[in-house]
Amino acid sequence: DAFFAGADCGRGALAEAGGGALGLVGQAFGLRQVMSDGWALMREEVLLETPHLRVTQETVRTPSRPEGREWTKVTRKVGVTVAPRLPDGSFVLIREERVPARRDFWQFPAGQVDGETTVPAIERAARRELQEEAGCEVTGKMKYLGKFFTSPGFTDETTHQFLATEVRWDPRATGHDAEEQILEIKAFPAGELREMIACGVIEDANTLGLYARLAAGGWV
Repeated sequence: DAFFAGADCGRGALAEAGGGALGLVGQAFGLRQVMSDGWALMREEVLLETPHLRVTQETVRTPSRPEGREWTKVTRKVGVTVAPRLPDGSFVLIREERVPARRDFWQFPAGQVDGETTVPAIERAARRELQEEAGCEVTGKMKYLGKFFTSPGFTDETTHQFLATEVRWDPRATGHDAEEQILEIKAFPAGELREMIACGVIEDANTLGLYARLAAGGWV
């Protein structure tokens, strides 16, 4: 079966691709993070390493600083965010506690890719997070919309964005892990979701970024 319908960009940069195909699909997924001309890692010191993140002090040669500059970088696992759209046009969101921010957030289901970041692994992670966090079972294809850097001033973390329209939703069919504290799962009409974003009710970066991609592509 085809893995996903490629991200629409201009005249269609990506076409439908099989799960094992890399080519343009692999490039779009950012599976190989290759530095462009003028960039080079000169020195690296690991300050902290945990199962969830890695903090390094680096000296990096850049196009504007060939002598190198010091930077502290945080590396996290590759992420996924999925917008589940139901047949009536509404979107399923979760409300989850976030300890660093000391509050809860309405957001699209999201998570991280465990192990290798191959194309099939990214898709599996997206489907898994949708099922575990929101009780949405993907019954067909998901549309890949692209990726973005979450906060490139301090981390090289990227998150891949999907739209899932072929879903079966059962809020009771979730499987949260011990580290998650999901308080509520709810479907919002597209108009109400737009208002929540415009009025600042939704402040989660993954959700705002994915909504921007959905709006630019005409899916909301």
